Amino acid sequence: MMIDTNEKLAALCARLEQSPFVAVDTEFIRERTYWPELCLIQIADENEAACVDPLAPELDLTPLLALMKNPRVLKVFHAGRQDIEIFYHLMQAVPSPVFDTQIGAMVLGLGGSVSYQTLVHAFLNIELDKSARFTDWSHRPLTKKQMTYALSDVTHLVPIYREMTQRLAQRDRTSWVQNEMDHLIDPVLYDVDPMNVYQRIKRTTDQPLFVALLQALCAWRERLAQTLNRPRRLILKDEALLELAASRPQTLEDLTQMRQMPAGVVKKHGSEILSVISAVLASPSDTWPRVTKPKPLTAAQKNVKEMLRLLLTVVCEQAGVAPKVVASSEDLDALARSDNPDIPAMKGFRYELFGRPATAFKAGRLALVFDPAAHKMVFLDRKKV
Repeated sequence: MMIDTNEKLAALCARLEQSPFVAVDTEFIRERTYWPELCLIQIADENEAACVDPLAPELDLTPLLALMKNPRVLKVFHAGRQDIEIFYHLMQAVPSPVFDTQIGAMVLGLGGSVSYQTLVHAFLNIELDKSARFTDWSHRPLTKKQMTYALSDVTHLVPIYREMTQRLAQRDRTSWVQNEMDHLIDPVLYDVDPMNVYQRIKRTTDQPLFVALLQALCAWRERLAQTLNRPRRLILKDEALLELAASRPQTLEDLTQMRQMPAGVVKKHGSEILSVISAVLASPSDTWPRVTKPKPLTAAQKNVKEMLRLLLTVVCEQAGVAPKVVASSEDLDALARSDNPDIPAMKGFRYELFGRPATAFKAGRLALVFDPAAHKMVFLDRKKV
């Protein structure tokens, strides 16, 4: 069950590369590090399943990484974004091709973010034992119970993938899933640009100098966290960065007076922080970020958005697909503001499913009414009334 030597790994990968697809999962810990610490890799095809121990002394993962890149072998994940991120940083490339069963479940109407446990029950009528869920995967040796739990994350994926692809094909939705897979393996998702990290922090102002300072400070923290391999929050909390951008300290004494600034950080990194702030203050104002946000929806547009949300719910219920995969709240905002916005909901299968009726609804050609006989909302073509 456990692959912990180079000979075993090479032999395993030689067998697996003959398969059309493999199911893959990882176990990792990230509480104490910036980069996820990979502790276990589970992999299975229709003939065998195994755990690969990346913590084994001198184990070379090259054969496994080659399998992840092999274009002839599909890699099946469930909610695989974090797993793909791990492989991306190991081999500077994303696994390809891939299939994510959580996305497949959304397209089949099983919910917006279906858990693996729910998926196994829905497809195989099996109740998973989750008692080992919060185990310390870095501890060795692993127990038989831990190994069995870990392998269940891939052994059940094999029949689920087979059944799921059949259902998708029967409903002519294979291409819908592929559109999502193309997005999932976009390297941009996994290659963090330190200069964009500030966008994740909630703030109360978009004043250009404040945003420029926050951007620079976040980028400094991100690079330091990567270098030291420590979580961002253990370098400096978001609240401290916001306070720095607002107060613009000029001296170490100024830093010590700040409520959110730990004394240890001032001692270790105070001079660096002041240099970052000074550089931004000395930079030309026309280089500072200008954040342009859409104007708030008017009262009328808010009403349109709520009707579009109802329309989305109805079409997705009729089609048996999760609304989350068809249109986001931002898409609904854009549709409320404009008749033909450049958004995912107005392209491909999303347009056929929702964008087209949404456009007809806004133009007054389509109505939503309650059918008392069927006890549900239905469409009404106003041209036929």
